[in-house]
Amino acid sequence: MVSSIVVQYTDLLRTSDYELWSRLRELLKGQGLDSDRTIVVDLLQEGPDHEDGQVISDDGKVYKFSLFYDQAAEHGARSAYLHDWTDITDSWRAGSLATRTADAFAWMARPAKRS
Repeated sequence: MVSSIVVQYTDLLRTSDYELWSRLRELLKGQGLDSDRTIVVDLLQEGPDHEDGQVISDDGKVYKFSLFYDQAAEHGARSAYLHDWTDITDSWRAGSLATRTADAFAWMARPAKRS
C-alpha cells in the first residue's frame, strides 16, 4: 500500500497554491520534469534552511535533492533553489526510502485514478 505521504505530497505538488509547492513546480520544470506526472516520494525538513526531497519522474527516473530557502521569511519560499540534484535511479533500492519508493512505483503504474 502506498504511503499517504506520497499521495498527499504528490497532490500538493500538482494543486497547491502554497508558495513552497508553486516554487517546487517551477524548479522541477527547470530540471525537465512535468509536475503533473511527477511523484513526490518525500519532502522532509532537515534544518532551518532546507528540506530534503525525492521524486520519481514520469519516465521512471528517481532523483534526490535539497531545497534551500529562508524558512523564517514571510515569502522565503519564492527564492527557493535546488541543491545536490542527483539521479539515484540505479541506487534508490539501497536508500532509506526504498520501501516507500517501491510502493510509489507500484502506485504510479496503476491504471486507475490515483487517490
